[in-house]
Parts: sequence; C-alpha cells; structure tokens
Amino acid sequence: MSMFEMSDRARAIREDLLEFMDAEVYPAEAVYEEQMRAAGDPHHQPQIIEDLKVKARERGLWNLFHPYPEWGPGLTNLEYAPLAEVMGRSHLASEACNCSAPDTGNMEVLTLFGTEEHQEKYLKPLLDGTIRSAFAMTEPRVASSDATNVEMSMVRDGEEYVLNGRKWFASNALHQNCKVMIVMGKTNPDAAPHRQQSMMVVPIDAPGVTVMRGLPVFGYQDREGHAEIDFKDVRVPATDVLKGEGEGFAISQARLGPGRIHHCMRAIGMAERALELMCRRGLERSTFGKPIAFNANIGDWIAEARIDLEMIRLLTLKAAYMMDTVGNKEARTEIAAIKVAAPNIALKIVDRAIQVHGGGGVSDDFPLAMAWAHLRTLRLADGPDEVHKRAIARQELGKYR
Repeated sequence: MSMFEMSDRARAIREDLLEFMDAEVYPAEAVYEEQMRAAGDPHHQPQIIEDLKVKARERGLWNLFHPYPEWGPGLTNLEYAPLAEVMGRSHLASEACNCSAPDTGNMEVLTLFGTEEHQEKYLKPLLDGTIRSAFAMTEPRVASSDATNVEMSMVRDGEEYVLNGRKWFASNALHQNCKVMIVMGKTNPDAAPHRQQSMMVVPIDAPGVTVMRGLPVFGYQDREGHAEIDFKDVRVPATDVLKGEGEGFAISQARLGPGRIHHCMRAIGMAERALELMCRRGLERSTFGKPIAFNANIGDWIAEARIDLEMIRLLTLKAAYMMDTVGNKEARTEIAAIKVAAPNIALKIVDRAIQVHGGGGVSDDFPLAMAWAHLRTLRLADGPDEVHKRAIARQELGKYR
C-alpha cells in the first residue's frame, strides 16, 4: 500500500533505532534487572536508564514523538508509528528515547495550552528528559471510563482554586524524577456535562498533595508507579488552569488521540517480540521426538500471529494516516478500533508465546509475563474496550438513523 510507505527520513531513523536496540537496549535489560534488585526499591531510577538516555540523544533518537521540529525530528503520526513499534519491543526503549507515556501527552498539552511559565518550568525540562510528569484523571469512587463522572472539586477562591478529592492510577507519579501533574477535576458542576471539567498544572510536592501508595498491577509494582493520590485543600493559582475553565474535556480528547496510537504501535512491537521468542523457543525445545514448533497447533499459532499482526499494523497505520490528513476527529472510529484490536491481539500472541515457553513463560526469566500484565492493563487504560466499542457502534448506527 503505497500510501503507507515509509518516508526516507522515517526509514533512516528506524534503521538507527533498530541498531540502537540491538547494540544498547536489549543488552541493558539484564543490567536493569540487576540494578533494580540491588536497589531493593521498586521505584528506583537505575543508572542504566540514564546511560541509555545519553546514548539515544547522541544518536539523535530523542523526542521522536514530538510533531514540532524545534523539539525533535518533527515527524507525522504515520512516520512515528513504526518507530513506536520498535521501541515497544523493550520496556526500556521509550524512556531511553524520551518518548514515554504519559509524558508525551503531557508535553503536547503543555506545548498547545501551557503558559510561558509552564513551558519554561516544566515543558523544557520534560523535553530535556531531566524531569518526568504524571496525569491524574481516574478516580477510585466513580466509573472514570465516563470522564464526565470525575468528582474532584476545584473551587475558585480569589486568584486561586482549591482542590479536594482522590485520584488513582496516576501513572508515573512514583517515578523518582516526577515533578508535576496535570490534574482533571470539576470547576462547575452546573455547566453542560462536557464543560464542567478543567485541567490544571499541579506540582507533585504542592502542600496538601499526598501520594498514598503505588497500586500493583497483577502483582507488579511498575517503576513509574500507578499512584493513589489524595488532594486536601490544595491551592492552585488561577494562572495554572490550562486553556481556561471548562476546557478539561476538550483537552483530554485532544490529548488521547496521539497517545492511543502510540500505545497501539508499542503493543504491536511487544507482540512482534513475543512471536520471535515463540518461534525461537519452539525450534529449541523438543517433545516426543520433534521440535515443538512442528506441532500443527503451534504452527497455526505462528501463522495466525503473523496474519493478525499484519492486520492490526495496517489498521493502525490507516488511523495514523487519517490523523495526519483529515485530523483526529475524523479518525476517531479508526483510533477507537485500534485501541480495542491492538491490545487484544497482542495479548493473544503473548499468551501463546507463554504457552510455548512452558513454566519459563510465567516466570521473570523471559519478558512475556510482564508484557502480558502490561497489555492486559492497556485494555483499560485510555478508556476500556467497551467505551471504544460503544463509540464505534454509535458511529455506525448514526448512518442509518
């Protein structure tokens, strides 16, 4: 399909990135495990990550996601998609190249809606990779899959807002370098449902902010953490409201389109690596007189994985192409579709790779168990499958009403 052909500059960056993965990232995985174990702190920032960041930057593999050429290569969604896929093959690569969620989305929000002060104080250090950030929208007391349910109160008091409420699954809030959050809450409960919410920039050490715990995901404490955070009478200057009061929902929609496509491409990369591991393991291990790869069911799994991966990659590239050409709003059905398809298909492939690995597959000796936990979580992050399916169904039914 010529319309999804890789541009020359994207192809050149991809070649450099693949070389970086082989030379630096994959060998760093064992060092990372060692440094994390030695530190005994699940949220430790190991030296190997900082070393990888320096090496990535030297190679020009930095801020690859950023659409503005002054901050990175200035790639389109279609150009960035195959790069996100390559980075998705290792849990170290996105941070090494300063392309991690939720920072990528937060940087775009601060670029589009931040004040000069926000850009100086937070955006520049984020672009430099010297700090990290969190995004606090989801709440424990309400079904946050409907963002209009968000309860956190943001009450105007003179030149400030006073924030009260509880957030959880604030990804990245336990990262050692996390300095700032973008927080969504309700400024006007009486406005129209999509105009009640606002987003604000809140330092993580603001008085009244308590990071209560990191939530484990399938028993894993992710290094960046999924934090439960209490806000008690947190005072935020009115100048720290992004875009204006009542714009929270609009910002969240602007923020999540690109984020979803990044997640999906990384999921495809993870599934590609799982397929590779499944093939290698299947050829290495023999049962009942032949390599297990030559059992008919395993052959089917390998073939189906290749077919499924090509399908979701094409759909993801189509979504990226549409975002670039007709905009995120017009591409919303495709974005919703890949957000359902990519994690589900990647999960199936990882699950089968685990099966081929036998007991080793569920251990930490291989990246598969952690990949499975991560992908299963992705079926909830940035909106659960059901919300995306509902949006697609409404779109379809709209044609016939």
